[in-house]
Amino acid sequence: MTSRYPAVDLSHLRTISIRDRASKVDVKDFAEPHKAGARVTDFLDSLPDILAGRSVRTVINRIGSAREQGRAVVVAMGAHVIKCGLSPILIQLMERGVITALAMNGAGAIHDSEIARFGKTSEDVVDGMRTGMFGMAAETADFLNGVASAAAEEKLGFGEALGRTLIDEDAPCAGVSLLASAYKCGVPATVHVSVGSDIVHMHASANGGAIGDASLRDFRILTEAMKGLGGGVLLNVGSAVVLPEVILKALTILVNLGHDLAGVTGVNLDFVQHYRSNQQVVARIREVGGEGVSLTGHHEIMVPLIAAGVMERLEGASKQ
Repeated sequence: MTSRYPAVDLSHLRTISIRDRASKVDVKDFAEPHKAGARVTDFLDSLPDILAGRSVRTVINRIGSAREQGRAVVVAMGAHVIKCGLSPILIQLMERGVITALAMNGAGAIHDSEIARFGKTSEDVVDGMRTGMFGMAAETADFLNGVASAAAEEKLGFGEALGRTLIDEDAPCAGVSLLASAYKCGVPATVHVSVGSDIVHMHASANGGAIGDASLRDFRILTEAMKGLGGGVLLNVGSAVVLPEVILKALTILVNLGHDLAGVTGVNLDFVQHYRSNQQVVARIREVGGEGVSLTGHHEIMVPLIAAGVMERLEGASKQ
């Protein structure tokens, strides 16, 4: 018994030799097994030259080239980067002149300041909400809100004022503070606040006018620092909305003013790829003549890996 329905006749199907067919994967692109005692660069070179294996090396090379050519390397980041314990990694890159500007949201400034002043941060939100004490640390609110008022009065950027104050008060853990270290290195560190979204805004000491004034000044400072992104690198690490939107507006200003951004590499690094961050940091970068790269992975693994690759590249260049 056969089917009542006719089947396509494949006897005249045209074929080609696999030798003539274009293939996207070649054995020469395969990974190499790790060798004990190998350097980080050896490990990176051993990764497959496919998808993210290629992208990681691309990002490292772009950052290294930007540093060697004196171009901007701007890092925008969410607060999670600090809570993952990555501040020392970014500080080393600032000290070596790799990172030329650093931007964070209000939560980043809070966590960084708490680390600098008390050596700990990140409370239990659920327990705090049950008791009504979430975000009620008096020292944190008094410090952040006090510095915001001082910054507005002195016409300083919020990040600049925070970094200076942490150094002036000799904060016990200022050595692992991004804000304090940036101020010490002369690297613009900017804080981009969404008013009402941070715990310090719940306190009576919060002055919306001062916070807005200091944060708006930081937006303009960041935009100025992004002028050198032509041939440079813009990384967004872990910010899904606030920093990508800030970046979009800063890029628009630079294009409006006639700055050439050709050759910029935009990198969105997160453990989940979000729509807005990919649009503003990857797709929009391509529209201004740059290259966009999306990397997915945990910050606590990807950031040290990329930084190690950059540091070894710079070390190798200095020996030549």
